[in-house]
Amino acid sequence: MSSRRHFLAGSAALGLAALPPGSARAEGRSPAAQGGGGRPNVVVILADDLGYGGVGAYGQRLVRTPRLDRLAAEGLRFTQAYSAAAVCAPSRCAALTGVHAGHARVRENPFGGPQGSLTADDTTFAEVLQGRGYRTACIGKWGFGPEEADQPSHPNARGFTDFYGYITHGHAHQYYPQYLWHNGAQEQIPENADGARGAFVIDLLQERAVSFLDAHAGEPFLLMLNPNVPHAPSDIPDQGEYADRPWSEADKGHAAQITRLDALVGAVVDALVRLGVHRDTLLLFSSDNGPHEEGGVDPDLFDENGPLRGYKRNLYEGGVRVPLIAWRPGTVRPGVSERPTPLTDLLPTLAEVAGAPAPRDLDGLSAASLLAARPAPAPVHHHLYWYRNDPGSTKRANAVDGGRILRLAESVRRRDWKAVRFAPGRDREVPDAAWDFELYDLAADPGETRDVAAECPGVVAELTGLLRSSWAGEYERERFGTRIESPEIAYPGEPFTVTATLANGSDRAWTDAGIRLYAPAGWRLRPAGPARAAVLPPGDVLRTAVEVTPARGDAAAGPRLLRAEGTAAYGRAALRYPESRTVAVPPPAPRRDSFLSDLEWVSASNGWGPVERDRSNGRQAAGDGTPIGFGGVTYAKGLGVHAPSEIVYHLGAVATRMTAVVGIDDFSASQSANGATAAQVWGDDRLLYESGTLTPATGPREVDVDVTGVRLLRLVVRDANGSTSYDHTSWAAAHVRV
Repeated sequence: MSSRRHFLAGSAALGLAALPPGSARAEGRSPAAQGGGGRPNVVVILADDLGYGGVGAYGQRLVRTPRLDRLAAEGLRFTQAYSAAAVCAPSRCAALTGVHAGHARVRENPFGGPQGSLTADDTTFAEVLQGRGYRTACIGKWGFGPEEADQPSHPNARGFTDFYGYITHGHAHQYYPQYLWHNGAQEQIPENADGARGAFVIDLLQERAVSFLDAHAGEPFLLMLNPNVPHAPSDIPDQGEYADRPWSEADKGHAAQITRLDALVGAVVDALVRLGVHRDTLLLFSSDNGPHEEGGVDPDLFDENGPLRGYKRNLYEGGVRVPLIAWRPGTVRPGVSERPTPLTDLLPTLAEVAGAPAPRDLDGLSAASLLAARPAPAPVHHHLYWYRNDPGSTKRANAVDGGRILRLAESVRRRDWKAVRFAPGRDREVPDAAWDFELYDLAADPGETRDVAAECPGVVAELTGLLRSSWAGEYERERFGTRIESPEIAYPGEPFTVTATLANGSDRAWTDAGIRLYAPAGWRLRPAGPARAAVLPPGDVLRTAVEVTPARGDAAAGPRLLRAEGTAAYGRAALRYPESRTVAVPPPAPRRDSFLSDLEWVSASNGWGPVERDRSNGRQAAGDGTPIGFGGVTYAKGLGVHAPSEIVYHLGAVATRMTAVVGIDDFSASQSANGATAAQVWGDDRLLYESGTLTPATGPREVDVDVTGVRLLRLVVRDANGSTSYDHTSWAAAHVRV
């Protein structure tokens, strides 16, 4: 990466309450985009646990999918498309960010603890298209935690202007949810209150998707529609034509879910046609992994993996090969592509069709030339890589894995050679000789029935090297787009420094680059004026540092929004990368001795549900914890959390001591002895207390620290054993003396 920087001190905009209107409209130079009449709208529909053979166009015979079959007949059907993983969270992360499971931020489903999270460094295809002026929406299953607003892993922070759906994948297992998230707030669904089943979620998602298309058909748009069908359980209001089949209830529901998925796709297509934008819209349909066998579903009844070996969680072809259909009438030519195409190709492909720059540190390659009016061959991957370390096990998948489903596994495809190997446990760093290594020739044996590793030692050696080199324990991403760096707290009348940057993480220079900062009305920025650079080469960052002073009268506690906008030209295409960051005006400092659970906090994050006041953490809902307790001794006051957690309080330098008793709460200790956390107390930037490892066996530990002069008190709990299961921790009787 280039370390060269443009630094323009003394460059910021005068404080405004909101960003100026306007979006990029200039057309880019991309041949793929121009070949179809310019910058198309984009619809990406990602099914949940739909196998390669789950659609009629891919061989399904028992379940009807007429709308998808028609799209496949009218569009381009990929026969060697791949999810990036065999389970949902790592698959979706890689599809969004364009890097495979050996480099991606989220590489595993959670082992009973918090959902994996994206960060500000994880550029998604929504951010890339948003930079070209697209209105962006994610509707349905997001699949990354935490279940909180205003944090880097929230869809709104990762390029989606509009979001409606589930944040975590655990919540997405509910087909009659009591609430869904609408941007930064939970939106209650009265029809499903108290366990009622009045509103089926697919109906809600369809309504929102069509409403989004209606509202934004007049501008370039990206719709990512992530229905949670046909994931288990097999809930659906009506089994329809499958109700009388001689199948189990689970299989009837599963079939009906797939047909309902097909109808959802049809409703989107009908809306595009009704609005007259179907010829200007690229629609892509796929799935996040192979077919599941959960909740009593029998995927073999439906032959849902087609001629392939394996199911969800297997790294054999049946676990990772998925349907992929591209449709754009008048542009994408009907046909079949045999190009091995992983879903990591989504980001670079969509960037090219939109005439937008893409990050240069991707594993994905653009397949846009296959989708042009005059199609041409697309670049082919040197190899494809998969990784599997999952807590789940199902009967068929375990049998396919030879009883090794709970062992770490990885796979690589090079040309038609496919290697699958299993570690002896869950340690990836064991020597190569300790792994079980299998080799298959997909050209001659697509069903992976004959292991030829013993016959091809040279191929085994080559693929072993690729398996090793494809994994990076830490994969540092280049910055891309706009970023704001600032303190978390804003004190009225006290200046602080904000840094705004525009990073060109692409492989081509940007011109006429600028970065501008905006603050709430009444706040003062000094000095004023935008930062600019005539040329921003690849790898360079345009930077401005601004002194921001909150208005003295703006003292009401709560969040305030800082905004920045980076702009540049990419050839003839205009780029605009918006960014925002929340700072908090703190609540008043305590005026008397107080329990912390009685005070308003500045911020609180938690690994499992919300932080609880005067209760243990409990489960996901607020107020569902048991009394705080250690070894049967209960406490009326305190804070219940789950690792990782951080609670911030404003003490305003008026307190003198903080006391508490901290440990693994009885809620977790009564279920397992395996919980392990470590607690810390920070005063501003100083570590005041560290507990060491806390387990049910160690019992709780007393906290008594001097907090004289401390403005911000931070209570931190982190995991201490590499697993966040059974990590409910309580700060019992947490108290400050003034």
